Amino acid sequence: MKEITIYTDGSAKNNPGLGGYGVVLMFKGQRKELSAGFRKTTNNRMELLAVIVGLSALKEKCKVKIYSDSKYVIEPIQKGWLVSWKAKNWTRGKKEKVKNPDLWIQLDELLQKHEIEFCWVKGHNGNKENERCDVLAVSASETGNLLIDENYECKPDGS
Repeated sequence: MKEITIYTDGSAKNNPGLGGYGVVLMFKGQRKELSAGFRKTTNNRMELLAVIVGLSALKEKCKVKIYSDSKYVIEPIQKGWLVSWKAKNWTRGKKEKVKNPDLWIQLDELLQKHEIEFCWVKGHNGNKENERCDVLAVSASETGNLLIDENYECKPDGS
Protein backbone atom coordinates (compact mmCIF):
# COMPACT_ATOMS: atom_id res chain seq x y z
CA MET A 1 0.00 0.00 0.00
CA LYS A 2 1.27 3.47 -0.87
CA GLU A 3 2.10 5.70 2.09
CA ILE A 4 0.87 9.24 1.53
CA THR A 5 1.31 12.34 3.67
CA ILE A 6 -1.34 15.05 3.43
CA TYR A 7 -1.22 18.51 5.00
CA THR A 8 -4.43 20.55 5.02
CA ASP A 9 -5.69 23.96 6.05
CA GLY A 10 -8.78 26.08 5.60
CA SER A 11 -9.51 29.73 6.09
CA ALA A 12 -12.39 32.19 6.01
CA LYS A 13 -12.10 35.94 6.34
CA ASN A 14 -14.62 37.41 8.76
CA ASN A 15 -15.90 33.84 9.29
CA PRO A 16 -18.28 33.55 7.53
CA GLY A 17 -16.90 35.25 4.50
CA LEU A 18 -14.48 34.67 1.65
CA GLY A 19 -12.78 31.36 2.23
CA GLY A 20 -10.47 28.78 0.80
CA TYR A 21 -8.63 25.55 1.41
CA GLY A 22 -5.10 24.41 0.77
CA VAL A 23 -3.79 20.86 0.50
CA VAL A 24 -0.29 19.45 0.06
CA LEU A 25 -0.03 15.76 -0.87
CA MET A 26 3.36 14.07 -0.66
CA PHE A 27 4.50 10.67 -1.91
CA LYS A 28 8.11 9.51 -2.29
CA GLY A 29 9.53 12.99 -2.80
CA GLN A 30 6.75 14.09 -5.13
CA ARG A 31 4.22 16.73 -4.12
CA LYS A 32 0.93 18.02 -5.39
CA GLU A 33 -0.77 21.18 -4.20
CA LEU A 34 -4.53 21.75 -4.40
CA SER A 35 -6.60 24.79 -3.50
CA ALA A 36 -9.84 26.61 -4.25
CA GLY A 37 -11.62 29.69 -2.99
CA PHE A 38 -15.27 30.30 -2.11
CA ARG A 39 -17.44 33.42 -2.02
CA LYS A 40 -19.05 32.78 1.35
CA THR A 41 -18.24 29.97 3.72
CA THR A 42 -16.79 29.26 7.15
CA ASN A 43 -13.37 28.29 8.42
CA ASN A 44 -14.67 24.94 9.71
CA ARG A 45 -16.20 24.07 6.33
CA MET A 46 -12.90 24.85 4.61
CA GLU A 47 -10.93 22.78 7.15
CA LEU A 48 -13.22 19.81 6.43
CA LEU A 49 -13.19 20.37 2.68
CA ALA A 50 -9.39 20.43 2.62
CA VAL A 51 -9.25 16.92 4.09
CA ILE A 52 -12.01 15.73 1.73
CA VAL A 53 -10.22 17.12 -1.33
CA GLY A 54 -6.91 15.59 -0.24
CA LEU A 55 -8.40 12.14 0.28
CA SER A 56 -10.48 12.40 -2.91
CA ALA A 57 -7.29 12.90 -4.91
CA LEU A 58 -6.12 9.38 -4.03
CA LYS A 59 -6.81 6.83 -6.78
CA GLU A 60 -6.38 3.67 -4.69
CA LYS A 61 -6.45 2.51 -1.10
CA CYS A 62 -3.52 4.08 0.73
CA LYS A 63 -1.98 4.38 4.16
CA VAL A 64 -2.41 8.10 4.86
CA LYS A 65 -1.03 10.41 7.51
CA ILE A 66 -3.02 13.66 7.60
CA TYR A 67 -1.66 16.73 9.34
CA SER A 68 -4.13 19.47 10.26
CA ASP A 69 -4.23 22.37 12.68
CA SER A 70 -7.99 21.91 13.08
CA LYS A 71 -9.17 20.23 16.25
CA TYR A 72 -12.68 20.69 14.80
CA VAL A 73 -11.75 18.07 12.18
CA ILE A 74 -9.46 15.80 14.18
CA GLU A 75 -11.18 15.41 17.55
CA PRO A 76 -14.50 14.00 16.30
CA ILE A 77 -12.58 11.27 14.51
CA GLN A 78 -10.02 10.49 17.21
CA LYS A 79 -12.55 10.65 20.06
CA GLY A 80 -15.22 8.57 18.29
CA TRP A 81 -17.77 11.36 18.04
CA LEU A 82 -18.10 10.91 14.27
CA VAL A 83 -19.22 7.29 14.74
CA SER A 84 -21.76 8.43 17.35
CA TRP A 85 -23.09 11.27 15.17
CA LYS A 86 -23.55 8.90 12.26
CA ALA A 87 -25.38 6.35 14.45
CA LYS A 88 -27.68 9.13 15.69
CA ASN A 89 -28.50 10.32 12.16
CA TRP A 90 -26.04 13.22 12.31
CA THR A 91 -27.24 14.61 15.61
CA ARG A 92 -25.41 15.08 18.88
CA GLY A 93 -26.60 15.37 22.42
CA LYS A 94 -30.33 15.90 22.69
CA LYS A 95 -31.20 16.03 19.01
CA GLU A 96 -28.89 18.97 18.26
CA LYS A 97 -27.96 18.70 14.59
CA VAL A 98 -24.30 18.31 13.73
CA LYS A 99 -23.02 21.36 11.85
CA ASN A 100 -21.82 20.76 8.29
CA PRO A 101 -23.38 17.30 7.95
CA ASP A 102 -22.88 17.31 4.17
CA LEU A 103 -19.12 17.47 4.64
CA TRP A 104 -18.99 15.07 7.59
CA ILE A 105 -20.89 12.50 5.49
CA GLN A 106 -18.41 12.88 2.62
CA LEU A 107 -15.46 12.63 4.99
CA ASP A 108 -16.90 9.57 6.70
CA GLU A 109 -17.19 7.79 3.34
CA LEU A 110 -13.58 8.62 2.45
CA LEU A 111 -12.29 7.47 5.84
CA GLN A 112 -13.64 3.98 5.06
CA LYS A 113 -11.48 3.73 1.92
CA HIS A 114 -8.04 4.22 3.45
CA GLU A 115 -5.92 3.51 6.52
CA ILE A 116 -5.72 6.95 8.10
CA GLU A 117 -3.85 8.51 10.97
CA PHE A 118 -4.63 12.11 11.93
CA CYS A 119 -1.94 14.30 13.47
CA TRP A 120 -2.62 17.71 14.96
CA VAL A 121 -0.08 20.46 14.33
CA LYS A 122 -0.16 23.88 15.93
CA GLY A 123 -1.14 26.41 13.26
CA HIS A 124 1.06 29.38 12.38
CA ASN A 125 3.91 27.86 14.34
CA GLY A 126 6.61 27.33 11.74
CA ASN A 127 5.56 23.96 10.32
CA LYS A 128 6.63 24.43 6.69
CA GLU A 129 3.87 22.39 5.05
CA ASN A 130 1.13 23.70 7.35
CA GLU A 131 2.26 27.24 6.54
CA ARG A 132 2.21 26.41 2.82
CA CYS A 133 -1.37 25.14 3.11
CA ASP A 134 -2.35 28.37 4.85
CA VAL A 135 -0.82 30.40 2.02
CA LEU A 136 -2.68 28.28 -0.53
CA ALA A 137 -5.99 28.66 1.33
CA VAL A 138 -5.72 32.42 1.80
CA SER A 139 -4.47 33.00 -1.75
CA ALA A 140 -7.34 30.95 -3.18
CA SER A 141 -9.85 33.08 -1.28
CA GLU A 142 -8.33 36.23 -2.79
CA THR A 143 -8.67 35.21 -6.44
CA GLY A 144 -11.42 36.58 -8.65
CA ASN A 145 -12.57 33.08 -9.56
CA LEU A 146 -14.45 32.08 -6.39
CA LEU A 147 -16.78 29.11 -6.17
CA ILE A 148 -20.14 29.00 -4.41
CA ASP A 149 -20.33 26.82 -1.32
CA GLU A 150 -23.83 25.61 -2.17
CA ASN A 151 -24.37 23.80 1.11
CA TYR A 152 -23.30 26.66 3.33
CA GLU A 153 -26.30 27.59 5.42
CA CYS A 154 -26.82 31.31 5.92
CA LYS A 155 -28.31 32.56 9.15
CA PRO A 156 -31.77 34.17 8.98
CA ASP A 157 -30.13 37.62 8.95
CA GLY A 158 -28.29 36.69 5.74
CA SER A 159 -24.85 36.37 7.31
